[in-house]
Amino acid sequence: MMNFELTKRYFQKYTSFSENEWKTISSYIHFKTIARGEILLQQDHICKSIYLILSGALIYYKITDKGEEATTDFAFEGDWVTDNRSRLSETPAHLNIKAWEDTEVAFIQQKDLEVLFNEVPRMERLGRILVEGAYVKLVQRSVDLQILSAEERYQKLSAEYPQAFLRLPLYHLANYLGIAPKSLSRIRNKK
Repeated sequence: MMNFELTKRYFQKYTSFSENEWKTISSYIHFKTIARGEILLQQDHICKSIYLILSGALIYYKITDKGEEATTDFAFEGDWVTDNRSRLSETPAHLNIKAWEDTEVAFIQQKDLEVLFNEVPRMERLGRILVEGAYVKLVQRSVDLQILSAEERYQKLSAEYPQAFLRLPLYHLANYLGIAPKSLSRIRNKK
């Protein structure tokens, strides 16, 4: 029951739902525990759900040609997680999503989202808000990588996601920032 209340609070951050609407929505919500190191979405598989992190941390990464993990994003409590390109186009994902900590998620399957969009019109509004937010984040990250220095990217990340530096290894953060771990260490030591 506590998971439903927490999930409801996160949903209500974006738009309000009546009790009847929430009753309909909650009938489509599932919960899952993902153990540290477990893959939530595997590269080359189709993403079929959207996830809301209730507790824990996830990282997005791609396996490079050299067999290394290239971190592309991360998510913590209250963040929505999915691969929109894979989910919406029903094509294989280009990346993996893995639990960095034991993680609890609420999720709705894509097929159920389509039903909810018709049954609860405000759900479509929530979906639009989430996709718009993901798009803005992606565009901003692209711009940051092109115009900000490594130090400026580090400062921005530490201001916007201080918990990342407490919960994720530096090599994932360096990777995300597009710099070598040694460079990240140098930048951090300047502070």
